[in-house]
Amino acid sequence: MAVIEQQFDEQQIDDVAATVVLEMAQLKLATKVQPGQTVAITGGSRGIANIALVIGIIVSELKKLGAVPFVFPSMGSHGGATAEGQLRVLANLGITEASIGCPIKSDMDPVHLGEAELGYPIYVDKHAMSADHIVVVNRVKSHTKFKGPVESGMMKMMAIGMGKQKGASYYHKAAVRLTFQKIIENVGIEVMKRCPVLFGLAMVENAFHETCVIRAFHPDAILEGEKELLQVAKQRMAQLPFDEIDVLIVDQIGKDISGTGMDTNVTGRNADLLGDFTTRPRVKRVFVRELTPKSEGNAIGIGLADFTTTRLVDKMDRQKTWMNAITGISPEKGAIPIHFATDREVLTACLETIGDTPAADVRIVHITNTNDVRRISVSRIYAEEISGNKRLRQLGDWAEVAFDAQDNIRDPF
Repeated sequence: MAVIEQQFDEQQIDDVAATVVLEMAQLKLATKVQPGQTVAITGGSRGIANIALVIGIIVSELKKLGAVPFVFPSMGSHGGATAEGQLRVLANLGITEASIGCPIKSDMDPVHLGEAELGYPIYVDKHAMSADHIVVVNRVKSHTKFKGPVESGMMKMMAIGMGKQKGASYYHKAAVRLTFQKIIENVGIEVMKRCPVLFGLAMVENAFHETCVIRAFHPDAILEGEKELLQVAKQRMAQLPFDEIDVLIVDQIGKDISGTGMDTNVTGRNADLLGDFTTRPRVKRVFVRELTPKSEGNAIGIGLADFTTTRLVDKMDRQKTWMNAITGISPEKGAIPIHFATDREVLTACLETIGDTPAADVRIVHITNTNDVRRISVSRIYAEEISGNKRLRQLGDWAEVAFDAQDNIRDPF
């Protein structure tokens, strides 16, 4: 194995705070917000770059207008579908009342706003509905369940996140009949019709998980603006450089990394009631080693692995994991795969189940997590592809996989 580095577009926003201020300024919010009015701001569950900073700046700018802002968890069933659990999820992302400068109001009982034209109910967080205005904040990126003009972003936040566990569960079920694309777009539109949405703020990240685009939109521009930003996000998204992989070793999965624990747009591996699909790269065996601490035991996505470690399984909070899997109608992603006590045993099992490929020809790729693929460790069979690709640079010599005294893989990075 050897560590290689991928070259990606490194453009990013140098002053995130100033950019948020400028984007909000062009909306001319002083003409809409009166002193003393309350403003509810969404707080999602993803590990989005600079998210606590961005929300803190939004709070500060709203206070300058005389508004009274607060944040409400907007994350469907995450955090074990409890008010306290969702507060902990936000705290793990650095979003606390002290860090953002305003209260955080958490409750799992949404308000029913009636029925949509397609026959499904509209649910919205009760604290958000008690406010004079709502601000929707989210990252725009490719979704892990489906592909369409609108995937993961502000529209999904309004449909799945703001609907709490009750709404998220219903909309996932309705997606089987109506498609996820139709649900997210139509529920988002219904929410904007029935709720006092003040503006939406969207972020796009580059391949290094750094903020590269920030845009603020009036409500009537959110849908089309998100469509444009999704194309930008797909162009900037990090991917693995090889199409064929025998064994993909993933050090960490977690809800702070992806809604599916590991981003299926990177691994190419998915299984779902809405459609099982495999995209590039084509991976024979996925080996997952650890669970991130910030995931708080939610091991959703573990079912997309073929093998894992007993230590990861022991860290699982099964109630959180299975609540998330059931709400998302994805029990496949909460299934516990074959697991062993040591990495050496797991790696051996992977190699014994890929076919009769000679050891020297096995295609192994080792990554930290699906948000961090700039530096990856790969087996020597890729040497020719590396030398022929100007975007790849080998950082060290070829060497055997190193194990520690407990027979677990030493960090190659």
